[in-house]
Amino acid sequence: MRVFRKLTMTELRLLVREPVSAFFSFLFPTILVVILGSIPSFRTPSDDLGGGRVIDLYIGIAALLTLAMLGLQVVPMVLATYREGILRRLATTPVRPILLLAAQLAAALIVAVVSTSLAIAVGRIAFDVALPSQFAGFVLAYLLSALGVFAIGLFIAALAPTGKAGNSIGTLLFFPSMFFAGLWTPREVFPEVLKRVSDFTPLGAGERAVHEAMTGHWPNALSATVLVGYLVVFGVAAARLFRWS
Repeated sequence: MRVFRKLTMTELRLLVREPVSAFFSFLFPTILVVILGSIPSFRTPSDDLGGGRVIDLYIGIAALLTLAMLGLQVVPMVLATYREGILRRLATTPVRPILLLAAQLAAALIVAVVSTSLAIAVGRIAFDVALPSQFAGFVLAYLLSALGVFAIGLFIAALAPTGKAGNSIGTLLFFPSMFFAGLWTPREVFPEVLKRVSDFTPLGAGERAVHEAMTGHWPNALSATVLVGYLVVFGVAAARLFRWS
């Protein structure tokens, strides 16, 4: 555990030292909340949303945006880059390479939690967005979403030959994934067919589960099952396909 903690802190420092990754991981979701919350119509209750406000929806979407950037872009790039040389050299030391992978995922989760907490705090203070009514359900939904997305990131890292390839593949998946999470148009106003498709995507299922927790409900069984399914399928596939060099 002592080695794991040191590796995790090292991964955190490396991520923070990279300006672009640090900005988008830590600050961009909050900036998005500020920009959207500054639009008067987004702070007005809407009949299309059952009396809710657009800005209320975007707090959950901002939380998933952080997971998508880290899980689909940062993690595959870093791990695929490590596999080009660092993991092979690490295998000759007493530190097991699996610890480095775990530390990278732990560091990404810590960054995601800090970024999400900041977005929620700014939404609450600046735009009177309610805190999650079902806090335990929110934590569960968030963790399931993180594990599902990070499992996909590990799978990308297992297949990508280089760090740049890992980032490119992740970026290709990022945009449709965030579309189904409602980044451009809230998922709650999707047509029924599109909403049903969204329910079976990792970030669409995550957004539904997070939104339900924000409004006082436990994540529904379908969303939880879909997210666990992504975790199991892609996690097992990544474990089988990943090579240390």
